[in-house]
Amino acid sequence: MSRPAPLARATAALAASEVRLTLRRGENLLVTIVIPTAVLLFFATVGIVPDVAGPPVDFLLPGSLALAVIATGLVNLGIATGYDRQYGVLKRLGGAPIRRSSVIAAKLVAVLAIEAAQVIVLAAVARLALGWQPPATGSPLVLLVALLLGTAAFAGLGLLLAGAFRAEATLAIANGLFLAFLMLGGIVIPIDHLPGPVEAIAHVLPAAALSEALRVGLGSGADPGLPLAILAAWAVGATVLAARTFRWE
Repeated sequence: MSRPAPLARATAALAASEVRLTLRRGENLLVTIVIPTAVLLFFATVGIVPDVAGPPVDFLLPGSLALAVIATGLVNLGIATGYDRQYGVLKRLGGAPIRRSSVIAAKLVAVLAIEAAQVIVLAAVARLALGWQPPATGSPLVLLVALLLGTAAFAGLGLLLAGAFRAEATLAIANGLFLAFLMLGGIVIPIDHLPGPVEAIAHVLPAAALSEALRVGLGSGADPGLPLAILAAWAVGATVLAARTFRWE
């Protein structure tokens, strides 16, 4: 008589399946890889980033990394999970000999795997095409913590949308938030160039906190305490809300 696969092996198999499905969908590759890379290359070469010290790539690379995390955690994960729920995929997985928590864990592992590829691609493009030099004053620990907290925050938001709304609504809201975070997240435009009331709102958004924390990790010299605290608050809040409100069918 066959036995269910060990939990870790089943979770890894589901995560690998999630990554394969992402790679097969052209729209997913567009939002997770092509758009962040295009943002980096376009704004670094046209010279329209206002009032930043040093080469534009030093400001834009952390922003592009933040955009990649948003694209993967909020847009890709949220939309894919929303359609999985609407089409009954999650319901069938919930009836399989694997814990529901393992299904979510597999999706998060897939998000981290995709983000690792995004970091490699964006760093390589910045280095080879734009002459970016890895800073000697950077903090790998701050960079890693920022990426993990950003992943938790935006994956939590994606799952919150996927578990609360129909797939079509999740698609529209996730894409709308993606555009809003692109404009207000300090990704291509410094936050202090936004109008006063908008700037105040932008400072407490997770996109701005992630962009700033990544810049600190890549050597901006600023204090990472506040952006990491804001990011942690969003990560905890979004994760808790998603866990309490997520509906499997």
